[in-house]
Amino acid sequence: MSKVSAIVVNYNAGSVLNETVKLLLDLKPVAQVIVVDNGSTDHSMGSIENLALSQSHLICIRNNKNLGFAKACNIGVVAAGESEYLLFLNPDCLPAQDALEKLLICMKSSQQTGMAGPLVLNPDGTEQPGGRRAVPTPWRSFVRVFGFFNFRKRYPRLFSDFLLHHQPLPDVPVEVEAISGSCMLVNRAALKDVGLLDEGYFLHCEDLDWCMRFRQRGWKIMFVPDAHVTHHQGTCSKTRPIFVEWHKHKGMMRFYGKFFRHQYPGVLMLVVATGVWLRFGAMAVSHSVRRVGERLLHGWL
Repeated sequence: MSKVSAIVVNYNAGSVLNETVKLLLDLKPVAQVIVVDNGSTDHSMGSIENLALSQSHLICIRNNKNLGFAKACNIGVVAAGESEYLLFLNPDCLPAQDALEKLLICMKSSQQTGMAGPLVLNPDGTEQPGGRRAVPTPWRSFVRVFGFFNFRKRYPRLFSDFLLHHQPLPDVPVEVEAISGSCMLVNRAALKDVGLLDEGYFLHCEDLDWCMRFRQRGWKIMFVPDAHVTHHQGTCSKTRPIFVEWHKHKGMMRFYGKFFRHQYPGVLMLVVATGVWLRFGAMAVSHSVRRVGERLLHGWL
């Protein structure tokens, strides 16, 4: 049986971390579970460290501060030794019992497959955006930020969206340009060829960067629709929404500059950058107003 090391990066995930880790420990293809904690303050690691006392294949690594998602993942990769496959799973993701097995079957079906991702579901069973997607090029991002994707049915080639969850679900695994970093099964041989995650991203967009680099090196990225994972999105970020949005938008700008700076006219890049930061500003204001409203309501009650 192929050796799989599961890497979970934790940051204040609460009780769902315990549920995810126990689920992973019960999956036969998983040889070891590595939990890398990024300076959590919610005591979520307490029960995991107690569990590790009786589970020799559960490894706990504590960072004294939040080093970012990419760096924590890379720490997990080093701790995993020479496992044939690496499963990167968010602490708020709960895979179905057969999800990993189906990802492995897809991975082994072609020597060129470097990465495989599941159908990522919301808790209500609907498909979550981002589990299968095209690369958000500056043009595609321009289309999405300014709402032109609403014209995609009439002009599909010009105004196509990079999010693919609105398309019919395929019956079999299909190659895609990118999957979600919330759950990625990675071939160790491909990782050695491509390299580790780019630690220049603190939070978000490091998965897109990795997908780009995998494809540049000729590795396939597969979306496996019958492998299901439920993602309780936002568990680790709900207490710091503006902080998360800042790093998400900052990461997007790093991504554009790294891969598209010389491929697109400077004017378009400027327009996209303006759109990105206007979007961040709008979201920051929205979060702030909502928070003030909640505090006032709490005070009245």
